[in-house]
Amino acid sequence: MIRNNSQRWGSISIGLHWLTALLIIGLSIVGLIMTELPNSAFKMQVYALHKSFGLTVLALTLLRLAWRFIAGTPDDLPGSRLQQLAAKAVHGLMYFLLLAMPLSGWLFNSAAGFPLRWFNLVQLPKLFTGYNPALKDFAHDLHETGFTLLAALLLVHAGAALFHHYVIKDDTLKRMTGKMP
Repeated sequence: MIRNNSQRWGSISIGLHWLTALLIIGLSIVGLIMTELPNSAFKMQVYALHKSFGLTVLALTLLRLAWRFIAGTPDDLPGSRLQQLAAKAVHGLMYFLLLAMPLSGWLFNSAAGFPLRWFNLVQLPKLFTGYNPALKDFAHDLHETGFTLLAALLLVHAGAALFHHYVIKDDTLKRMTGKMP
């Protein structure tokens, strides 16, 4: 099933979800390690790939939001009003951060005066022209704070999915793995 229905997510939504999850995990690991690398051509390549994969997350997030608008979402599973509000808040904040993180990285890159190329194929415009150390520091702080918030929200999100699966024993996790009949 390609499209979402009232009972479960379709294969496009599931694929975009898990691809984004894998990219975020990879970007997180690389992001934590790359600043400690010695200055070298290899470090520059790692940074370039981090930026390209970050821009890919931005594009995938925009695609996911467009697909949600087109394909809809499954009905909420039974649960307390508080659980449903918490789920909507966490999802909304994660989408916000999945957009804000790449944009803050792009702003940081622009304010640092570096060119930005997506996988060395497409030159992206600067969000700010010229070197601006104050804006660079601000964008860097936004990027780091966004990472911390996103990591916390992803742990809450994954923990809630596992709680639903193993404790409540509902179909929350099954709907996003395609394991429903």
